[in-house]
Amino acid sequence: MRPVAISVDPPEVSRSLANKAGYTFPILSDPDAAVIRQYHLLHLAGSPDGHDIARPAEFLVDSSRVVRWTNFTEDIRVRARADDMLASARQLR
Repeated sequence: MRPVAISVDPPEVSRSLANKAGYTFPILSDPDAAVIRQYHLLHLAGSPDGHDIARPAEFLVDSSRVVRWTNFTEDIRVRARADDMLASARQLR
């Protein structure tokens, strides 16, 4: 499994964030929130400045494209811990 992120931010903003945070996984840009809306993850006016953002969510998807694990939160500052995600991924094997 490999991580991938989807953001409403333009690619250059995502690249800057990835560089600052040391992320090495792809961050896909969805500025119109088309994919984010399909997964019901749009948080209207959820950013500190009132812009629409993606609701924090993490998924583990198997090779058959079946969602096997999810983590959702309403707080943009809260994310799943890497240890929790890795433990869940190991259980799916």
